[in-house]
Amino acid sequence: MVLVKKYFLQRSMTKVMVDEYLAKQFYNAEYAGVEIVKTPIGTRVIIYAGRPALIIGKGGKTIKQLAQMLERYFGLDNPQITVTSVENPELNARVMAFRLAIALEKGYHFRRAAFITIRRIMNAGALGAEVIISGKLTSERAKYEKLKEGVVYKSGAFLDKIVDRAVAIAMLKPGVYGVEILITKPMKSVDKIELREQPKGPGENMVTVTNVSFIEESQKSGEQK
Repeated sequence: MVLVKKYFLQRSMTKVMVDEYLAKQFYNAEYAGVEIVKTPIGTRVIIYAGRPALIIGKGGKTIKQLAQMLERYFGLDNPQITVTSVENPELNARVMAFRLAIALEKGYHFRRAAFITIRRIMNAGALGAEVIISGKLTSERAKYEKLKEGVVYKSGAFLDKIVDRAVAIAMLKPGVYGVEILITKPMKSVDKIELREQPKGPGENMVTVTNVSFIEESQKSGEQK
């Protein structure tokens, strides 16, 4: 039993170390995540990124070097790397955090870049978004700027399923800027209650009229004479 626990613990630690290494090396490629699957012929590594071409490299040179690195330093047996794009990058917190960090390093104003990031996230269909930028924003004293739109959950058991969170670092001349993004995915939360209308019966749409008398045409013409 101890060996089984040690095996899964070591496997999880390897995935975390690979994930941190890829996030540090390929943040310009808008790295989103990695999956490591053990196969009979080796190890299959699936890398998700917003710009897969930067990870593959010219003629596959970068990805070949990455395979050697994973085998030599992380102990992956015969790694077979597959790089794929993210299905909806605007709803991936890691991709948007790296995009914002890159925009800050290019010289964009932090508030303008944060507004553009939130607008793109909400236009993609998110229920809510929150962007936090910290560092020496306007003076020598560090502070933070927080922008929020929609509904962002901060607690609860449903938090891991509906909220995506990511942190990125931008290196600027004044110092290090920290970027944190929270995205509430377009999913129905358990605390959302909707009132369902009761279906109407067959007789509810009928109108009952009382105290009505009918006058025949012959009787009406006799009265007029």
